[in-house]
Amino acid sequence: MVGLLASIKDSRWFDNTLVRKCSALISDDLSATYSRDTRKWLIVAPIIGVAAGLVITAITMVILRGVWAVLLPYFLAHHGAIIPITLLGFFLTGLIMQFLTRNPDRHSTEEIIESYHEHQGDIDVRPFWFKLLAAVTTVGFGGSAALEGPSIYGGGAIGSWLWVKLRRFGIDLAPHERRIMLISGAAAGMAAVFRAPLTGLIFALEMPYKDDLAHEALLPSLIASVVAYAVLVSFVGTAPLFAFGGGPLPFSDADLLWSVLLAVICGFIAMNFANGFRRTRTFFVNLRTPHTVKLLIGGLLTGICGLAYITLYPGKLIPLGPNYEAVNIILNQPRASGELVAFAVFKLLATLFSLGCGGVSAMFVPLFLCGGAIGKAFAQSLLHSSRGDLFAAVGMACFIAAGYKTPLAAVVFVAETSGSHSYIIPTLIGAAVAYAVSGEASASGDQRLHQAARISELSGLRVAEVMQRHVVSVQASSTVRSFADSVAAHHRHAIFPVSEGAQIVGTVSVWELSKVAPERWERTLVRDIADRDVTWVSADTDLLEALRLLTRENAQQVLLVTAPDGALAGIVTKTDILRSLGNGPNGNAHAAGGHG
Repeated sequence: MVGLLASIKDSRWFDNTLVRKCSALISDDLSATYSRDTRKWLIVAPIIGVAAGLVITAITMVILRGVWAVLLPYFLAHHGAIIPITLLGFFLTGLIMQFLTRNPDRHSTEEIIESYHEHQGDIDVRPFWFKLLAAVTTVGFGGSAALEGPSIYGGGAIGSWLWVKLRRFGIDLAPHERRIMLISGAAAGMAAVFRAPLTGLIFALEMPYKDDLAHEALLPSLIASVVAYAVLVSFVGTAPLFAFGGGPLPFSDADLLWSVLLAVICGFIAMNFANGFRRTRTFFVNLRTPHTVKLLIGGLLTGICGLAYITLYPGKLIPLGPNYEAVNIILNQPRASGELVAFAVFKLLATLFSLGCGGVSAMFVPLFLCGGAIGKAFAQSLLHSSRGDLFAAVGMACFIAAGYKTPLAAVVFVAETSGSHSYIIPTLIGAAVAYAVSGEASASGDQRLHQAARISELSGLRVAEVMQRHVVSVQASSTVRSFADSVAAHHRHAIFPVSEGAQIVGTVSVWELSKVAPERWERTLVRDIADRDVTWVSADTDLLEALRLLTRENAQQVLLVTAPDGALAGIVTKTDILRSLGNGPNGNAHAAGGHG
């Protein structure tokens, strides 16, 4: 055998031209196939999934198997304790958010969406544990909210934090990939809390926009969601979160038509609730009173809702807390239509007061529950149908699609959490109709229409109309230390033009500072780290052309605008262009150096 191998090696077979050509073609095909750098996500995304899965599992157990497991039976047995205990929980939430966080009004899903759009995925993680504790005191003590609030926030914050930590370990993560890790963490949190990895993936991708997806986060979000789900079910098992009593019975054409009518009703109710919630939230944010007082007001009104309902309809159903137990009661136990409608009304009011005043969580399950109650009442009272499970599923999907502007996640959520695919077609039709009926109304004030939807409006506009004319530049001869201390520290920009005297010779990004060891900052000059590959445009360049230059492969972050005499007239970034649409980021700082 050794002799045979030697003879083959010594032969001219390896020099054959055809073999070399085939090898080159195979190499080119493999390079094209794996041109996108996906390998790092096979490392990074599972780390996000494990970390988020462990944290969310802990939060879930603390609330569901700890605080709420004790308080729910106590509430049902001692109605007079509802208001005092709810007030106590909201008071603790107010103290935590007022004194242990910088901005008590930014938390949960809203903080993740805001960070994605305006801060490149950067989240201040210093109050991380305090905000999670505030979620426990809000939801666990009777606030009408859901666990996806702390789960999405917790997962997203972990993803953002890991971006910093993994870069220190040498993993090559670009600045824009922090947003990807933020969304991946949010997907992992959602997947874990609902034992629904596909729901977590789709909801996180739909969450930032009203009519589009955060496409760039698809692969890492998928991996992180699956891993986080695996972590949680290793502790709690794989059984579906909610059980639908009806079997996978076929639906008729009439069922689909009735589903459309139910979707119109749910879409209209959800639209008015979303608008009312945004107005209530704005009122409490602008209310000139301590945050703790706001929470006490909300806690009192929430407790009154719970007490009023259980006084009218004594039993095991109460519109407070995480309410997972209420899903099975509504779906699988006989309830009068009047009681179901009353539950939906009190649940919406309790949610409005709990979260509108500043309670720390979100409303996925409250919307889900209200849709289920109205759907079942619709089937019983209007159709006299035994298919209450079908119309409850449609109502659930409709409320989520209309209230959160996440129609795909709504349908997938019903399918995953019920453990049945028989509801997919009716819920899909219902979600689409409710989404359309609800228009632009959303419970999230930070969601946006995708900027690409209005790109055509840029046609005919010129760079001169949006460029930054007052530019902050840095001298090439400055040291990195001087740049960091005197320029970067006092101007919240991501990139600055570099000048040699009066001539612009390149740009320097704040991110380049991380590539230079701190002990070398005193002897390293800005010219040594500057990017000299700059793109110049004239002031009369069409904005569509400028946007094309900024979004092409390996594009620069900023375009330098030249004056007729060749001098620097200004700079323009993607942020400047998108802001001209009236739908761009609303942050206080530009992406590039400028006084703006």
